[in-house]
Formats: sequence, C-alpha cells, structure tokens
Amino acid sequence: MQRAAAIATLAVLAVAACSRETPPTEPEVEPAPVVAAEPALDPVTGLKMAGDWEIVRANCVACHSGKLITQQRGSAQQWLTMIRWMQKKQNLWTFDPETEKKIIGYLAEHYPPSDAQRRAAIPPDLMPPNPYSSET
Repeated sequence: MQRAAAIATLAVLAVAACSRETPPTEPEVEPAPVVAAEPALDPVTGLKMAGDWEIVRANCVACHSGKLITQQRGSAQQWLTMIRWMQKKQNLWTFDPETEKKIIGYLAEHYPPSDAQRRAAIPPDLMPPNPYSSET
C-alpha cells in the first residue's frame, strides 16, 4: 500500500511539474549601437593618431605645439582660411596640393566645428581700449 501511495505521489508531482507554466523570459533587449572608439592620442603632440596625422605633425608642429591645433575647431573651409592666414602673415610655406588636401581633411575630420570648443569673437565695441594703439 505504501508503495502504491508513493508511486501515486510521484505521478501527481510529475503531472504537476509538467503542467506548470514556464517562467516568463526576460524581454529581448536590443544591443547598444557600436560606437567607434576614439583614436589614441600621440603622447608628444596630443594629435589623434588616425588617418594623415603624421603629415599634420610633420608640417604643423614644426611651428607651434600640437596643443594649439587640438584646441582649435573648424570646417574644411575654416581650416583652409587659417592656413592661408598663416601663409600670408606668419610666412608658412606653400604646401603641394596633395599635402594641403590631406592636412585639411585630417583637421576637418578630427577637429570639426563645435559650439562647446570656441567662443564667438568679441565685437569691437565691447573690447576694452588697446593701450598700445596709435589711435587716440
């Protein structure tokens, strides 16, 4: 009799286990979009080591620190304007067209315009008087 009761109990437990609802599964979560890692920084200049960075290092850091470059931001046209100003006012040499294209492309890609990086120019009427000016 005990044996029959034990078998009956096991049968009831087996039926109960099979009839249970499966536990709810976790909702499927979409994977986060893959964001490209920022390029490593050159420990000497601070330039992003990607693309034509070595051409920029060879031509731009010859006259000023890499920090001056990395603090600036601009579109391709703005970088070209800065280069033309340096050529006119600072005696920067003329680049061959391919080198200039690579420099501007690198700078525009890795140091593009950013509202958070540079303030707008102060209007002349808000500037303090220049103590060195010859105008009185």
